[in-house]
Amino acid sequence: MIEIHKVPSPCFVMEEELLRKNLSLIKLVKDRTGVNIILAFKAFAMWKSFPIIREYIPYSTASSVFEAQLAYEEMKSPAHTFSPAYTNENFPTFLKYSNHITFNSLTQFERFYPQVESDGNKVSCGIRINPEYSEVETDLYNPCAPGSRFGVTPEVLGDQLPEGVEGLHFHTLCESSSYDLEKTLNVVIAKFDKWLKQAKWLNMGGGHLMTRDDYDVEHLVKLLLALKEKYPHLEIIMEPGSAFAWQTGVLVSTVIDVVENQGIKTAILDVSFACHMPDCLEMPYKPKIRGAYHDPVHGKPTYRMGGNSCLSGDFMGDWSFDEPLAIGDKIIFEDMIHYTIVKTTMFNGISHPALALWHQDNRLEIYKEFDYTDYKNRMS
Repeated sequence: MIEIHKVPSPCFVMEEELLRKNLSLIKLVKDRTGVNIILAFKAFAMWKSFPIIREYIPYSTASSVFEAQLAYEEMKSPAHTFSPAYTNENFPTFLKYSNHITFNSLTQFERFYPQVESDGNKVSCGIRINPEYSEVETDLYNPCAPGSRFGVTPEVLGDQLPEGVEGLHFHTLCESSSYDLEKTLNVVIAKFDKWLKQAKWLNMGGGHLMTRDDYDVEHLVKLLLALKEKYPHLEIIMEPGSAFAWQTGVLVSTVIDVVENQGIKTAILDVSFACHMPDCLEMPYKPKIRGAYHDPVHGKPTYRMGGNSCLSGDFMGDWSFDEPLAIGDKIIFEDMIHYTIVKTTMFNGISHPALALWHQDNRLEIYKEFDYTDYKNRMS
């Protein structure tokens, strides 16, 4: 357990013990099913922890040239790459750092496959498919919404996969269950069976939250084994993001002022929802605070949490506490490692939280502290 008094504020701090717990479960599923499970950088890219991850999982997925290069340099293996669109300028870099490249459209594949051929076909190419079905309820995260820009539908494919296309890729889930995957697979198989029989690999994307406490891991194992039995020639790939860093760490913050307006008390923090926890505003969702009541409790001190940017909507509320909050009190936001860190900004020039690891031997390692030069160098 993290000793909060040893952690600077603000700071994202991950627990090695909790990370290894998730990695052990992911590797267990991988070993039992023969499925290739890889890390998605879009959810977690704190690369100084990659030596730990490589003990369990050797591969990763990228959606940009920076992520692909990070995979090559820090995961020590080429990336499984997907991008909504490649360009003449960046595609050679993707080729350099990838071993799988998935194209979002047939026109993109036709445009860039000659470069793959001229490179000696070292990269296996795939096409993203759109089953037009998703269990995701939040439109912001639904890649199968009407008019989606992602993937090709069955009527676009001919009877045969284009020469050079070896894989199919779909991504329709978001922190979902194995039963959501089962429903999706039923649709994918019904719509794309003849092309699955022609392919060499199937990438089922991310959103498989197998490390969540209520996730039915045994059901997932049975589902994957049945899929491999139906298509024994296919390499099955999964690329969860949240599952790797789910509930592995916190964001430590401090109360720097308390203000009141029309009976609403706001604890202003040294962190920002807009800058450091953007999903809270985008999703939206209300994070858990350690030691606080998630919903207001009548008669107990109750506060809105306010960020320290000048955005009027940079706040969330309300939480109740057993004692009134005071300047200097620590506010610990739970489960703030996956997605949160990779989506942070430096809007307003707000000081960015440090990045740290709490080792199993109760030792804090500061991976990175940010200063004025980090902000200045981003601006020009």
